[in-house]
Amino acid sequence: MPLINVRGVEHYYEWIPESLPSKEKPVMVFIHGWGGSARYWESTAKALSDTFDCLLYDMRGFGRSKLPEEPIELLYEMEDYAEDLAVLLDALELDRVYINAHSMGASAATLFLNRYPERVERAILTCSGIFEYDEKSFNAFHKFGGYVVKFRPRWFLWIPLAAPLFMARFFFCSLPRVVSRAFLEDFVVADYNAALGTMLTSVSKYAAEVMPQEFAKLSVPTLLVSGQYDKIIPAELGRKAAALSNRVEYFEIPDTAHFPMLEKPEFYLQRVREFLKINKMTGGRGDVGTRSY
Repeated sequence: MPLINVRGVEHYYEWIPESLPSKEKPVMVFIHGWGGSARYWESTAKALSDTFDCLLYDMRGFGRSKLPEEPIELLYEMEDYAEDLAVLLDALELDRVYINAHSMGASAATLFLNRYPERVERAILTCSGIFEYDEKSFNAFHKFGGYVVKFRPRWFLWIPLAAPLFMARFFFCSLPRVVSRAFLEDFVVADYNAALGTMLTSVSKYAAEVMPQEFAKLSVPTLLVSGQYDKIIPAELGRKAAALSNRVEYFEIPDTAHFPMLEKPEFYLQRVREFLKINKMTGGRGDVGTRSY
């Protein structure tokens, strides 16, 4: 299992295609959301691997990026995860990349885009948006979320209908049970401090105040994709975020929820290719250039 040390934490990463990067293609980095791992990006990365060397990694505390047994000082702000990405790219000697980030990962990616715009060619933010702060509802969310994070016994995995029931809130279209089970597995094994810490920081008064400013500052060409029936980050929040910058294009995929890239993959990929100016019919790379070091 390939691991690389990023600020004291061994991070899991992989390349798609599985062989060593070609150095002739540009690199697209995929960033997952809360409670998940890079596993759910694999099908999207494989579909784009004719044009890109695709880099997938698990954010620290999630998936296969386990926190060290010996305590080290860690923070769980979105800025910290943005800095993790910068250090990861340095360690892999990647200067300029494309980014495709989802949900909480898209929040961290937005901060990265504004701190390191020279390192990103284009970005895709999937299921992202801006929240308006409401103290009562945010406190209720944190209280309920705290119980959810605390009570995650592994025997959940052996209850026959646990996985599809767990994911029902996230999907509009039905997906194979193996997909739902993978999500549940990642959620169950996520580090407690990372899961709780990122939940508290990504949905907070601070985030509600800062993220609109971050979207307004975007200078990197960005595509923001929402799912029509997303209950986690409603499409309306995505539209509001996209409207803050003329560098952001907005696209809403009908009959999908929080995972449009899995629910309607061909629809999603078509719009992504159009944004990236990839000519799929000829197998060409359009305006996509080679990797920059």
